[in-house]
Amino acid sequence: MELLTTVEMGEADRLAGARGAAGADLMESAGLAVADRVVAMLQGRPVTVVAGTGNNGGDGFVAARLLQSRGHAVRLLLVGDRGKLKGDAAAAAGRWQGPVEAATPERLGNTPGVIVDALFGAGLDRPVEGLPRAMIEAMNASGAPVVAVDLPSGINGTTGTVMGAAVEAVHTVTFFRLKPGHVLLPGRLHCGDLTVADIGIPADVLAEIKPRAFLNRPALWSGVFPVPKPEGHKYGRGHAVVVSGGLSFGGAARLAARGALRAGAGLATLATPREALAVQAAANLAIMVRPVDGAEELRGFLSDTRHNAMVLGPGGGVGAPMRAQVLAALASEAAVVLDADALTSFADSADDLFSAIGKRAGRAVILTPHSGEFDRLFKEIKKNLKVIGKLDQARAAARLSGAVVLFKGADTVVAAPDGRTSIADNAPPYLATAGAGDVLAGMIAGLLAQHMPAFEAASAAVWLHGEAAAAFGPGLISEDLPDALPAVYRRLFAALGAASPGPRKTL
Repeated sequence: MELLTTVEMGEADRLAGARGAAGADLMESAGLAVADRVVAMLQGRPVTVVAGTGNNGGDGFVAARLLQSRGHAVRLLLVGDRGKLKGDAAAAAGRWQGPVEAATPERLGNTPGVIVDALFGAGLDRPVEGLPRAMIEAMNASGAPVVAVDLPSGINGTTGTVMGAAVEAVHTVTFFRLKPGHVLLPGRLHCGDLTVADIGIPADVLAEIKPRAFLNRPALWSGVFPVPKPEGHKYGRGHAVVVSGGLSFGGAARLAARGALRAGAGLATLATPREALAVQAAANLAIMVRPVDGAEELRGFLSDTRHNAMVLGPGGGVGAPMRAQVLAALASEAAVVLDADALTSFADSADDLFSAIGKRAGRAVILTPHSGEFDRLFKEIKKNLKVIGKLDQARAAARLSGAVVLFKGADTVVAAPDGRTSIADNAPPYLATAGAGDVLAGMIAGLLAQHMPAFEAASAAVWLHGEAAAAFGPGLISEDLPDALPAVYRRLFAALGAASPGPRKTL
C-alpha cells in the first residue's frame, strides 16, 4: 500500500545499501525485471533502448545486455555524454557489448520495435527541454509500444505532473513500491499497466522511512471497518442525519441519506425545511423525515446525541443560512461531513469555518471539495507556488483546516491533519455523473455513524464508491450507486474473512 515520494525512495535505496544490498545488485535486478517484461511482449520485434545518463539509464543498459544475451536484436540510444555516467550506471554501461549510438529522433526511426524508456527516473523536477524532449516526442510519435523504467520519462514521481512532455507507455516497471506519480493524474494516464518488481530492498526499511501516503485499498482501513455482528442492533450502528434543501432541491439530500443507509448506518433521517416536508416524506420509505428549519432548530435537533453523524451541503443553498447551520452542527457532538454548498458558503470566510473546526476537540470533521470548491475554500494554498501537486495541496488543506480533507476527482486524495494520505485509483470514468458526490458524502456519514475514525471512514467510502460504480458499469446514474453497494460489501466481507451475518444453519 505504501507510496514513496522520490526522496523516500532514495532513502530506501540508501537504507538497503546500509543493510548490505549493493547498488550494482539492485540495478541488475531492476534491469532483469524490465527485460522480463519486454520479452513477454516482443513477438519477434527488435528492441530499442533509449537511455539517459543517470541510474535510470543504468537500468536500461542492464536490460539491453540481458535482452541481447537472450538472442534479441537490441539497439541502444544514449541521450547525453557517456562520460557523465557515474558509479553503478557507468559500470552497467561498461558491461554492455553492443554499440552506443548518440540519440536523435531520426535514429529512433519509424520501426523501433519495442522501446524501453530509460531516459529519466522518478526524480525529474524541471521541465524537459532540448534533445530529451525531442526524444520523448519521437517515442510517442513512433507508434511503437513503450516499456517505461520506473516511471515514464517526463513525469514527476511525487506529484504526477507532466514536466513539459512525457512518454506515453503501455507498461511501466517500477521497483519496491509505487510512487504517488504512478496513481495521481495525469501521471497515471502515462503509465499503462504497472509491474512492481522486488529488486532486493528489504521491506523493513519502511519502518524507518515511515511513509505517510498510501494506495487506497481495504488493507489501509479494514482493521477498523464496521462489520455487523449477530448480537448487534440498529441503534448500535448509529444514526445519520442529512440536512435537506428547500422544496426544489431535496434530491441531493435523499441521495446522501440513501448512501448513508447502504453504507451501514442503522438509521437515517432527513432534517428538512417544513416547506419540503410533504415531498420528502412521500419520496422516502426507509429514511425518516423530520421538520427542521434553520440553525436554531438544527441545534436543538442535534442536542439528541443519538444523532451521531451528519451531512450538510448537498442541495442546501449557498449563503448565510447555510453558514449558520454549519456552525450549529460543528457545535454539536456529531461527526460532521461538509460537502458542496456548505463549503462554497465559506469561500469568503474560511477562517470562521476553520476556527469552528478547531474548537471541536478532535471530533470528526470531513470536508469533501472537488477542484472548484477546493480553489474557493483554500485560496492561499492554491496561490502558494511551493505547494505543488494534489497530494501536497490536500495535506496543506488538512493542516490548515484541522479537518480530514477529501479532495475529489478521478484520483481522489484523502488527507488527515497528521499528514496521512490515501490516493484512490479505482474510480471508473462513468462515476462522473450528477449526484455521485452526494451519495459519497452520505456513505462517509454512514461509516462515521458506526464509529469509524474519520480518515479511515473517508478512505473506505471513496474506495467503496469506486467499486460500486465499477460493479454497476456503463450507464450509471447516481441513484444506482447505493443499490450497487450490497454486492461490493459481500465481496469485501468475504475478503476480510468476515461472514455476512445471517441465519445459522443447523444440520
